[in-house]
Amino acid sequence: MSLLEVQNVSKQFGGLAALKDLSFVLNKGEILGLIGPNGSGKTTTFNVINGFYSPTEGDVYLHSKKVTRLKPHVLCGLGLARTFQVVKPLQRMTVFDNVLASAFIRTKTKAEAETLVNEILKFTNLYEDGAILSKSLPLGKRKRLEIARALATQPEVILLDESFAGLNPTEINEQIEIVKRIRTERGITILIIEHHMKVIMSISDRIVVLNYGRKIAEGTPGEIGHNPVVIEAYLGEEVCA
Repeated sequence: MSLLEVQNVSKQFGGLAALKDLSFVLNKGEILGLIGPNGSGKTTTFNVINGFYSPTEGDVYLHSKKVTRLKPHVLCGLGLARTFQVVKPLQRMTVFDNVLASAFIRTKTKAEAETLVNEILKFTNLYEDGAILSKSLPLGKRKRLEIARALATQPEVILLDESFAGLNPTEINEQIEIVKRIRTERGITILIIEHHMKVIMSISDRIVVLNYGRKIAEGTPGEIGHNPVVIEAYLGEEVCA
C-alpha cells in the first residue's frame, strides 16, 4: 500500500535543474534506498518531500493526500519526520532535552513527553548519555541523537539522510540494527539516503537511483547492483546484495 508518493517532481534553481520529472512510491512498511553520485538530487528530493523546498513542477502525496508546499512543521504533525546529513543538535541542551523538544509535537503533558523520551533514548542506546550536553557527544552518538529526535515526533515515515556517514565499523553495525528495529519494532516506514553501499544493499527492500536529477533505475538491491546503467553512472563495479 502506497504511503508516500513523489509524482513528476521537478525543481529548478535559476537555470539549474536539480530534479527532473522524478516519480517513485514508498510503500507502507518498506525501507526504500535513494542513491546516486554527489549532486544527483538526493537531498533536494528530501527537501521537497518535507516542505523545505517547493517543487517547480509535480506533487507529493502522503496517504494519497496532496501535501505539496505544506510547511515542514505541518508535515511533521502529519507523521513525516527527517534527519539531516549535517547533524546540528541543540548544543547547549542535554541529550534528554534535545529529544524532549521534539516529543512535545504530539504529547499533551510534560510527564507523557518525558516517558516517551526515556523510551526513545533506551531504543537508540543513548539512555546513559541523557544528562550530557549534546555538544560533547562524539559523531556516532550525535548521529543517533538525530534519529532519536526524529523518532520523538512519533512519525509514520522517517527520512534518513546519510545516517551512517563518518561512522566506524562498530558504529555502522549498531546503526544498522537501530534502523532495522525502527521498522520491525516501531512500524515506521523508511526512506534513506546513503553512500555506504554495503549498508544500503543490506537494509533496503528497493532502491531508487538518481543521476543529474533524473531517476535512472529502480529495483531490488540485487537488480541495482548488476544494472549496467547504474554501474557506469555510480557504482563503478557490480555490487551484489
